[in-house]
Amino acid sequence: QVQLVQSGGGLVQPGGSLRLSCAASGGTYSGATMAWFRQAPEKEREFVAVITWSGGSTSTWYSESVRGRFTISTDNAKNTVMLQMKTLKHEDTAFYYCAARRSPNRSSWSMASQEYENDYWGEGAQVNASS
Repeated sequence: QVQLVQSGGGLVQPGGSLRLSCAASGGTYSGATMAWFRQAPEKEREFVAVITWSGGSTSTWYSESVRGRFTISTDNAKNTVMLQMKTLKHEDTAFYYCAARRSPNRSSWSMASQEYENDYWGEGAQVNASS
């Protein structure tokens, strides 16, 4: 059974950088989509970034609020997804979750967290951009 294990996050001053990682373990991950979502206190979970792949090509999409500051990537084995976060703002403070779709079809990617309901989720990590 595949499990997603997250690492990274923590406290940083506004303008700083943090990196999140999410590794698939316990089995072979054979899907083609990994994503990051976040949830701030008293707010709904929102899309952050997604990466899909097929053969040697990858595609990425970002929410408007993080585009240009965050970068999503995977390792060569497509077992780990990373989120490099730069120029963090106070409003980026949230609990960050990684998700991975079971489907090997890259067209199954989505920005809606509900679409990942029956897929794999990490346990979450706190990111706090505060002075």
